[in-house]
Amino acid sequence: MSTYARAPLTKAARHAKIITLLEQREVRSQSELAELLADDGVQVTQGTLSRDLVEIGALRVRSSGGHLVYAVPGEGGDRTPHVGEFASFEARLARLCGEVLVSAEASANLVVLRTPPGAAQYFASAVDRVGWESILGTIAGDDTVLLITRSPSGGSSIAQQFLIMSRTGKPVGGSAALHPNHNEKDEVK
Repeated sequence: MSTYARAPLTKAARHAKIITLLEQREVRSQSELAELLADDGVQVTQGTLSRDLVEIGALRVRSSGGHLVYAVPGEGGDRTPHVGEFASFEARLARLCGEVLVSAEASANLVVLRTPPGAAQYFASAVDRVGWESILGTIAGDDTVLLITRSPSGGSSIAQQFLIMSRTGKPVGGSAALHPNHNEKDEVK
C-alpha cells in the first residue's frame, strides 16, 4: 500500500483503473471486475460499472484460452486482450526512450524530457501506461514532457533512469526509483 494520501477517485480515474485491470489480466465478468476494484479500494455499483465499460469501449472477446473476457481498444484499435502487459509497457517505453528521448533534466521533483517535435504526447502516454507509483503525473507539449515525481527530491533519480533506458533501449531492471510499488518515504528527508 502506498504511503501517499490518495485523492478521491474521479470518474476518469475509475475508468483508468478499469482499463489497467483489463489490460493486466483476463477478466471474465463484471462481478469479477467489481471484486478487483474493491480489492483496490474502489467501490462501484453494477450499474455504474456497466456504464463505465460502455464508456471506455470495453467489449467481450475470446481470449487465447478460449474464454470470453473484457478487452479495451489498444493502440490502433486493437481489441485483443493481453494478460500481464505491464512488462511490455515497460519494454515499449524503454524502446521509445532509445528512439525519441533527446534529453532528460531534473530540478527537485520535476523532470523535463525533450523529444523531437510532435513526439511528446505519444511519449508521455507511454510513461502514463506504465503507471509508476513514483511519478505523480505527466504534462506534454509538442516536444517537451514534464514529469512530476512524488518525492520532493526524486527528479534526478528518475531523469537518470530515463537516460539509461535511452542509451540501452531496455527497461531498467529492478530499479527502485521507477518500480510501481516503490516506497519513497526513505528518500524524503
